[in-house]
Amino acid sequence: MLARLFALVILLLPSALVAEDWAALEQPGAIALMRHALAPGGGDPAEFTLGDCNTQRNLDARGRAQARQIGAALRARGIGFDRIWSSAWCRAEETARLLALGPVEIRPALNSFFAGRGDRARQTRDTLAELFALPEAASALLVTHQVNITALTGVTPQSGEIIVVQRRADGRLEVTGRVNIAP
Repeated sequence: MLARLFALVILLLPSALVAEDWAALEQPGAIALMRHALAPGGGDPAEFTLGDCNTQRNLDARGRAQARQIGAALRARGIGFDRIWSSAWCRAEETARLLALGPVEIRPALNSFFAGRGDRARQTRDTLAELFALPEAASALLVTHQVNITALTGVTPQSGEIIVVQRRADGRLEVTGRVNIAP
């Protein structure tokens, strides 16, 4: 019985520790890489057209509620950002706007490159260049896609999850926390 309890604690402990790492977001220079909120399915339809939300995979009611909930949780903790950047994909932009944290700037480097729709190496390089061009203490929220966040950090986030990073002198991003508010 004790062995089972220990195993359960070991399994749950990592997610409990990273599920609400708000302190990482409060640090000067924190960069929040957020995967867009819940959008049913995977990838985009074959007839996908950037700028036409009717051709894309979009947030559903749960995703819109999740985005609002995440924004409310950030505001309740007094966490704000100097910059809010988003992919031009409708699900990412809608997530960023529903967070209601400030003006949203579209950044093409944050667009998905899943299934050959972009250029992974160039977009990752461009995103890093934009982040490292910010003032040292500036904070930013980037609302983007799983593939982009994984390319930048090696982490595979859940829908709506925030991966917190700090910029390092060697030009890399260091993961310092994770915040995942369940829908």
